[in-house]
Amino acid sequence: MQLSDFDYALPEHLIAQFPPAVRGGSRLLHLPAQGGTFDRHFADLPDLLRAGDLLVLNDTRVIKARLLGQKASGGQVEALIERVSDEFEALAQVRASKSPKPGSVLIFGGRWRAHMLAREGEFFRLRFEAPVLDVLEAAGALPLPPYIEHRPDASDDERYQTVFSREPGAVAAPTAGLHFTEAMFAALAERGIAHARLTLHVGAGTFQPVRVDNLAEHRMHHERYQIPAETLAAIRATRERGGRVIAVGTTSLRAMEAACQDGDFAAPEGDTDIFITPGYAFRAVDALLTNFHLPKSTLLMLVSAFAGYERIQAAYRHAVEHEYRFFSYGDAMLLERR
Repeated sequence: MQLSDFDYALPEHLIAQFPPAVRGGSRLLHLPAQGGTFDRHFADLPDLLRAGDLLVLNDTRVIKARLLGQKASGGQVEALIERVSDEFEALAQVRASKSPKPGSVLIFGGRWRAHMLAREGEFFRLRFEAPVLDVLEAAGALPLPPYIEHRPDASDDERYQTVFSREPGAVAAPTAGLHFTEAMFAALAERGIAHARLTLHVGAGTFQPVRVDNLAEHRMHHERYQIPAETLAAIRATRERGGRVIAVGTTSLRAMEAACQDGDFAAPEGDTDIFITPGYAFRAVDALLTNFHLPKSTLLMLVSAFAGYERIQAAYRHAVEHEYRFFSYGDAMLLERR
């Protein structure tokens, strides 16, 4: 398939600039396995799942990854942390009038110094004189997606995190998880629907456009994931009792499918650059809860692979016609595999 196969027209006013007034107050477009398209609300989720199902959540936490500063030699600079490598080092995208050279010093927030060690492809390896996460908390800003036009504020600091986030390292939220509340988890538990966690730190590459029309030529960015032993045990127990494994978000799905590339969860942790397009044979996931994705994006390709290309095309036309809210702060979909 070609990149142009994954384009669609989206009126700008349907791009959600803010979350709903109440967390979990979103709409939910349901595509059940037996067919059809149904307009629901996220509050209906317990009614759409079955006792014995397992939701798998990504517990990554968004870091304040955007830093503004200047070179020690002068000149403004902006850094977007892609990955925290260890306590003091990170890979970052760096924007400046002239790219910094190895050995140069960058100063953020007027006091936090970082040494540019090397360039690695499109990224720069920086070594900070203080712990990276401390610098980001003191001087960084939340890296809202490029289609959200307002500057991040205290409200975003809360609402662009899931209520179950705990492992800092992502530069973008696993947005399907933003709808959940503790009250929702309680309602699911009452119905016999369990949940488990994994971690995939979402990188800035998730917003990078596909620049080739021939999808076979596209190379995905790498993301780090880890699936704990207790989550693997929960998945296997769900399978044994005939329940379904439901990925909350494309990041959870990517982590589980990456872990199964060489067998049944043979790689429970590692780096993945898995690229899922129509024709992919899913091994780990039975249903997917997700938000709506950008035109021509790898995530739109992923959901097309999962639910069927024509089915997703029709669902997105329906969502536009019925004025669903799109992207990170927007509404959700529940997709069931046939």
